[in-house]
Amino acid sequence: MARIAVFEPYYGGSHRSFLDGLVKLPHRFQLHTMPANRWKWRMRLAAPFWAGQIKRGEIDLKGADTILCSSYLDVATFKGMLPSALHAIPILVYFHENQFAYPVQEVDPRDLHFAMTNLTTALAAERLAFNSRYNLESFLHGCREMLAIANDMGLAGYEEQIRAKARILPPGLDWAVIDRQAEEQGAATNPVPVIAWNHRWEHDKDPDLFFTTLYGLKAEGVDFRLMVLGESFRQGPKVFAEAREILSDRIIHFGHVPSRTDYLALLARADIVVSTARHEFFGLAVLEAVRAGCRPLLPRRLVYPELFNDEFLYDDHELGARLRGLLSRGRLPREQAREMTERFSWRQLSPSYEEWLTL
Repeated sequence: MARIAVFEPYYGGSHRSFLDGLVKLPHRFQLHTMPANRWKWRMRLAAPFWAGQIKRGEIDLKGADTILCSSYLDVATFKGMLPSALHAIPILVYFHENQFAYPVQEVDPRDLHFAMTNLTTALAAERLAFNSRYNLESFLHGCREMLAIANDMGLAGYEEQIRAKARILPPGLDWAVIDRQAEEQGAATNPVPVIAWNHRWEHDKDPDLFFTTLYGLKAEGVDFRLMVLGESFRQGPKVFAEAREILSDRIIHFGHVPSRTDYLALLARADIVVSTARHEFFGLAVLEAVRAGCRPLLPRRLVYPELFNDEFLYDDHELGARLRGLLSRGRLPREQAREMTERFSWRQLSPSYEEWLTL
């Protein structure tokens, strides 16, 4: 049984759900975490903060077989500041995202210092895992573009080094609660088809395309109902307020659902889940909706071609027509929903994680 010290500077959202599932594997995990806020400060200072605690004896790494962290920890700095006696402990990094492809605010330029930290972290770590092929390839594409600017300091062989120690490991998911909700919902059908949006209320999810498409369907007299879920923010896109008014007669629910049980119960009532994302490293929200029985309609880009076959993918110009065609098909049969998502369960993925953690 390996002894694994985990350092997570951003313990929230997908990072937290990932670790909460991982620690159920048969190893001795020692968790060191920080709340999920102020990510830029976490990325810059978590390494010297924790290295200082280790030097002072406030964190004891003696006997640890492995160190595991996310890409929010600056591994090159962390490793350089550790006591020399600990340098032999291998450091493994899980990339939930990368700072080359992560979206920035429309008014903000990209800060390449954070992207460079991702690169040096990848080079300094012993083993890497990315949650999708798209995440890995967009990371390496960003590295090539950035290093082309510094053409008199090329890092010979860096891409080969990273590829050699990188694996694609989707985050394991626990389907128990979703399966329970779906069973309680049973095989009941909605008298009018229900469309769900369960993404963050931000520009990179392209809500303008989604709502414009629904306006068009309404103008054509197509009948549907709408659930708008997902996390909202104080400075969210204005289209949400507009859509709430224009589509008021079609809305079943509109707003973030703090209770996970209530959220999953709503998903279990929807027929279709739609994404119009311009950015997605994995697609956890879509997979949850599919497991709950929603028929997915997803852009033919980003991570989605890795997750689903062409039947469920669209090009932007055909979204309206494809959505109109799905409205009569209803929810996914229960067995199909399970078949499409089971490979992402912890039960299926545990052997791959065991191998990665204990090589």
